[in-house]
Amino acid sequence: MSTATKTRDWRSTLQRLDAVRWELPKTYKPDMRVPGLIYADDALMEVLANDDSVEQVANVATLPGIVGRALAMPDIHQGYGFPIGGVAATRVEDGVISPGGVGFDINCGVRLLRTPLLEHEVRPRLERLMQQLSRDIPAGAGRNATPLSTQDVEGVLQQGAVWMVERMGRGLPADLEMIESGGCLTSARPELVSVRARNRGLPQIGTLGSGNHFAEVQAVAEVLDPVAARAFGIATVGQVCVMIHTGSRGLGHQVCQDFLDRMQDAMARYGITVPDPQLACVPVRSPVGQEYLGAMAAAANFAWANRQSIAHAVRRALTTIFGLPPESIAVVYDVSHNMAKIERHRVGGVERELCVHRKGATRAFPAGHPEIPAAYRDVGQPVLVPGDMGRSSYVCVGEPGAMQETFGSSCHGAGRVLSRNAAKRLLAGVSIAARLAEAGIIVKTPNRAALAEEASEAYKDAGHVVGTLQTAGLARTVVRLRPLGVIKG
Repeated sequence: MSTATKTRDWRSTLQRLDAVRWELPKTYKPDMRVPGLIYADDALMEVLANDDSVEQVANVATLPGIVGRALAMPDIHQGYGFPIGGVAATRVEDGVISPGGVGFDINCGVRLLRTPLLEHEVRPRLERLMQQLSRDIPAGAGRNATPLSTQDVEGVLQQGAVWMVERMGRGLPADLEMIESGGCLTSARPELVSVRARNRGLPQIGTLGSGNHFAEVQAVAEVLDPVAARAFGIATVGQVCVMIHTGSRGLGHQVCQDFLDRMQDAMARYGITVPDPQLACVPVRSPVGQEYLGAMAAAANFAWANRQSIAHAVRRALTTIFGLPPESIAVVYDVSHNMAKIERHRVGGVERELCVHRKGATRAFPAGHPEIPAAYRDVGQPVLVPGDMGRSSYVCVGEPGAMQETFGSSCHGAGRVLSRNAAKRLLAGVSIAARLAEAGIIVKTPNRAALAEEASEAYKDAGHVVGTLQTAGLARTVVRLRPLGVIKG
């Protein structure tokens, strides 16, 4: 988030298309190759006055080979180079790939587990459950897990969640069916992950990290689409679920930094100039571009292995405390954000091979798409949209409009409205833990002082964000989940 105090009302620059679509004209900057498109209603537009995210949309629109529009989801806020909540697709044959369009936390993502338990069954033992999860899932900066062996790290980088299930016994084979890409990108090239990145990742499998990462026990508060909810196995009000949000930790951060440095040096060789050095990029088909994709895929596999390990700890705690059979705790879905994927989409009526950057954005494929798990193919892909510690999260489902407008993409969360420092200033002297306790939400964290950075005031309301998605026809809401207890770093 920007720390600047000046604001700008972008509505005088943008062209309003309808209630939730605003076009940034191609004429806004002389080097824009495509227009921008921002999904926001009037209230969300007010928030955009406080940072430079719309300017970043314009910068993204200058990238060589970009097609369609530079897109911003309703959770848009300022990021590194690209806005968070940004989507851009570039032609593989003559376009570029930019690490800023993926982000430092490669394959940060969200996993949702469902249980057969109801809230009234969990409440009496919720404190015990949260204590167990807090012991078993390291959270916070510097809190690490038992380091993996060198062989296991190599396997994780090559096979992701598959390695964790098949070689380390952390999880069930059925878990893999409900993870985007089966929890493994086969294009991974572990040999391109630097020693420094590997060393940073060695002790971090099975850890949440800090910032907005969490593991949250939730209850189904409202079923909004009974057909899709039944397909996802979460159609009962009061049913208890667990949501996990984390990514590739220090390993992914280092992979991003390594290739940003290389691309900064390489751009001149390809005659590429960008309006912001944070948009460092190279042609997709260049040696450095291909190497970044291979290293990024390895880091993505690391992230899936991380979430798989955390899910295994959650399953173990639930089986121990409630006597559940492990197979009764099932993965609803695991969806990635902060990724670049080579996909085929129609542009101007012609199918093209594209590099789709999703930075703080997720896939939202509609019913019938072949990459959706077979069990969901008739209803569409689950889209997981976490809220904040004090408000609801949502399960949505992809709609056809996403394939028509956003390369099958949706938002990834609520989106910040305050920087971390601004949130701490606003909430100085407020006990966030006590406030959550009054609402019946148990929070476990090694750093209570940092809770203000993640308080509700720092975020947009996820319900407002997903309502905008639904109005735009990109996704529809299926279930609202209410927090019961949360592990935060």
